[in-house]
Amino acid sequence: MLHDLRIENLLLIERAELRFAGGLNAITGETGAGKTILAHALDLLMGGRARPQIVRPGADEAYVEGVFALPGELLADPELAELRERLPEAADEIVLGRRIAASGRTSAFVQGRFASAGDLRALGPRLLAFYGQHEHRRLVLSSAQLEILDGFAGAEQLQRRGRYREAHAEVAALSRELAELREREGARERDLDLFRFELAEIEAAAPDPDEQRELEAERERLRHAEDLRAGAAGALAAIAGAEDDLGGARDPLGAAEAALAAVDGVDASLDAIAERVRAVTIEMDDVASALRSYTEGIEAEPGRLQTIEERLHAVDRLERKHGGSIEGVLAHGERCRTEIDRLENAEQLADELERRLDEASRRRGAMARELADARGKSAGQLEKRVAAELSELAMEGASLEVSLDPHPEGFGPNGSEVVELRVATNPGIPLSPLRDAASGGELSRIMLALTGLGPGAGAGTLAFDEIDSGIGGNSARAVGERLRRLGSERQVICITHLPQVASLAEAHFRIEKRASGDQTTATVDRVNGDELVAEIVRMLGAERNDKAASRHARELLAAA
Repeated sequence: MLHDLRIENLLLIERAELRFAGGLNAITGETGAGKTILAHALDLLMGGRARPQIVRPGADEAYVEGVFALPGELLADPELAELRERLPEAADEIVLGRRIAASGRTSAFVQGRFASAGDLRALGPRLLAFYGQHEHRRLVLSSAQLEILDGFAGAEQLQRRGRYREAHAEVAALSRELAELREREGARERDLDLFRFELAEIEAAAPDPDEQRELEAERERLRHAEDLRAGAAGALAAIAGAEDDLGGARDPLGAAEAALAAVDGVDASLDAIAERVRAVTIEMDDVASALRSYTEGIEAEPGRLQTIEERLHAVDRLERKHGGSIEGVLAHGERCRTEIDRLENAEQLADELERRLDEASRRRGAMARELADARGKSAGQLEKRVAAELSELAMEGASLEVSLDPHPEGFGPNGSEVVELRVATNPGIPLSPLRDAASGGELSRIMLALTGLGPGAGAGTLAFDEIDSGIGGNSARAVGERLRRLGSERQVICITHLPQVASLAEAHFRIEKRASGDQTTATVDRVNGDELVAEIVRMLGAERNDKAASRHARELLAAA
């Protein structure tokens, strides 16, 4: 139940506070006075689209707030577990809010805390079921008729349908995967040949990051082999002398060592120096030996440079082909192995997919039969309920049939049948699809007959925006009585232009538009007594001082 609705700077309304009654609440006003602003406010609380154009000109932001009674079953809803954590343990009310800035920024609130519009869309419909001006036009859609039937069948049916949808989605996914596999089957051998060739190429080259660094260093040495050999040979000659000519650095060291050996053991200080000379001589011999080995090694493999160039070229070609690095080449090799394994096992994979598809199809079929059985049982009950309601809505003799026809594709996203409501608005007239058989006023009454039976059946508040359009006379009174009966079961808020409906309301709110200079505002007031009579007179199309109209208005109110 919606206790209070607060509106600030929404379109023409600068500020309004409405405290609703528990039964039928009527909202009336001249055409263009702004009745639909209230409908827009309710839609915002339900998470509807918010545009900056709805902010009252000159204001920085608009704000809408609704205080609802908090039903116990709402707290037990597993889908609202996260929202439930925001509520105090002993909460008996819940406050939804929406703020829209003129800049376009919007904010949503639950119990004063920031929330998302998605939170309002999840929570709002459980508190309030809103039927807009053109809701009856949706009634002719097969999808809307399906929702009515399944909603009438109850929560268990909706859960059943949810499980079916999951099974249907699984069948669709497996079917696509199997079709793609079959489509690729013609290219399988070609792909296998390619992956095998590329893997063989990579394995033959066996690229190694460490080896590449070593080969690049060796190539640099070999490219400068003559200069390196000449430098090493020159150093060797300077140390050891040429083979046919003495005079290298080694000879003076040998002479120094011999001279010091002649006085060995005489003076410890000189012996220490002699030991250092011997160490230098030994190091000089080692260096000469290393230089000799280096010069001989450079000349040992005259074809080595070409071998290295060919090896590095082969690796470089693979790098350019597969990722620009040895790591990329090795990763591509792993991909080749994976694809080869997959393609070689494609037939086994196809068999496995077919097995899973068969199992999923059987599960879907079983769930579809459960859905169809439940719909078949609910259809007859819905037909009886609606026929009784239509009789009360001045459509005596009208009948409704719920037709369950096989789905043209065998299975659809909601089951194996298509739901169609067929109606005969008068006795003796053949049943026809709802879209062809009913006028606007009849559609409004049929929708009203269905209200509370389908989606929104669990909401504590039903809100209607001119559901009585296209209706007058005795039909108008019948619609009002139906709305009042609904109001005895739950709260009803009805924007109406019919005095026959408004006169039955427990609470009546009037919207008036006032112009002052270049500013236009709309106000909302609850009316009682003479003001209520005056509003009913206006709705009857008479002047305020029309005595006959006033008497008629009082009679309507008294008859309520």
